[in-house]
Amino acid sequence: MNHKQAGSDTPELSWFKSSYSDNEGGMCVEVAATADTVHVRDSKNRHGEQLAFSIRQWDAFIGRLTAEEFGA
Repeated sequence: MNHKQAGSDTPELSWFKSSYSDNEGGMCVEVAATADTVHVRDSKNRHGEQLAFSIRQWDAFIGRLTAEEFGA
């Protein structure tokens, strides 16, 4: 995982936010994918830092979420 400052050497990304997310100020993130990287940012701070994961790291993370390995 890498930390990236918004706008730093990142091509224009198409960001996605879940349809379950509302505008009530909840704890939501936005995700954008390129061919080899998944970018994550805070939906309330779009110009802040981003996290960048390799596709392999992201797949492992989603797999663990799906298996409920992180608990409640």
